[in-house]
Amino acid sequence: MPFCKRKCLYCDFYSIPYDHRLSREYIEVIISQIKRLPGRFTTVYIGGGTPTVLDPELLKSVLKALKPKLAARSEGEFTVEANPESLDDRRIKILLDSGVNRLSIGVQSIRDVKLKKLGRLHNAKKARESVYLAAKRGFSNISIDLIFGVWGERPEDWKREVEEASVLPVKHISCYSLTYEKGTPLLTAILNKTIQPIEDDLASEMYEMAIDLLAGGGFRQYEISNFAKRGGYECRHNISYWENNHYTGIGASAVSYISGVRAKNVSSVPEYIKRHKDGVSLIDSNEKLSSVRRAKETAAIKIRTSDGIDFKWFRDKTGYDLLKLDRDAVTDLLSKDFIRYKREGARLTGVALKHRGYLFCDTVSAALL
Repeated sequence: MPFCKRKCLYCDFYSIPYDHRLSREYIEVIISQIKRLPGRFTTVYIGGGTPTVLDPELLKSVLKALKPKLAARSEGEFTVEANPESLDDRRIKILLDSGVNRLSIGVQSIRDVKLKKLGRLHNAKKARESVYLAAKRGFSNISIDLIFGVWGERPEDWKREVEEASVLPVKHISCYSLTYEKGTPLLTAILNKTIQPIEDDLASEMYEMAIDLLAGGGFRQYEISNFAKRGGYECRHNISYWENNHYTGIGASAVSYISGVRAKNVSSVPEYIKRHKDGVSLIDSNEKLSSVRRAKETAAIKIRTSDGIDFKWFRDKTGYDLLKLDRDAVTDLLSKDFIRYKREGARLTGVALKHRGYLFCDTVSAALL
């Protein structure tokens, strides 16, 4: 849902300021596409942008169209992203009544100084209130996002923030190191020397701190940046991505991955609407991946999970033996203490990240591509 009240200073995702008329036209297109989707889906995820910035009646209409496309409630995961400043009683009721059973709130921080630096619209008080309100109204599966490594941030500040976040009524926490993406105001500020990013060693210290503190709070790390309470609160939608399964994306700038073809829709809401009305393809670019490329991408993504890569699972999934496909890369990563073998007795069953590998996960993934 590519609408926001205001774009955050660090965000490089496609989004535009919310406009009631344009959003109404856009939602009509989205609903018509949803109705044509075949079958049912085990997971549905509405991201953004900010889905909850939609007027309540528009939010309700798109959720109503999606509800029949989800597998039975006991089997299906239906996630909607929300921001604290646009999450209220009315919208929460609409979400719950429409079958949404997982709420992801873009808190990003519960410190006012950091929220201001990031260009967020809400303050720390509103961040806390939105979580407690959602829990009070009936959401039992709430996720929040946190960003660390903001310029000027100290480890002791981050420690207090993680400790407070871990006792909120949430079942899932995602922690991301701040990155300075091309085309964002923050990268411009870096280039102009207006701000100075923190040292990599300090960012690593804060990441390790989050791992330890969240583990102490009952959150199991199941992927590089993701932590969940035990009892099945891992994000099933994201797990499907990390297993490199097929998915269907609807909307401007959305990506689909079906039968080895990755396709990206046009990144313009007006153009998306126009193409739909004109009966023209909505796809801006696509790529047919070879079987080897699909296998390598599967390895590069799956290694990011705490379970790592099971050799048998990989063969069944891709048709390739990982050690034959990427023996040199695996050997190099083992020698650098980034990964380890998984074993059952004397038998090698797979590979997984070691502690050092978590700190250099992008390097590990790149080596497997």
